[in-house]
Amino acid sequence: MTDEEVLSYVKASAVALGLRLDEAQQQRVAVHLARTAGLAAQLAALPLRVEDEPAEIYSPLPFPTSFAVREQL
Repeated sequence: MTDEEVLSYVKASAVALGLRLDEAQQQRVAVHLARTAGLAAQLAALPLRVEDEPAEIYSPLPFPTSFAVREQL
């Protein structure tokens, strides 16, 4: 996306979300969005395999079954 397209997207998204952003705020958001999109594009271009991000690292706490257990968390 070009800088103009990113800024147009930010403006349209702000309207859709009901956010009131002045021009300086719109520009700052557009800069950060473009930077984030660039980082995401670099990551997407890497030849990652399933093994490169093992899901088993994430281990949520067990869901509490009683109020007493929830108080201990």
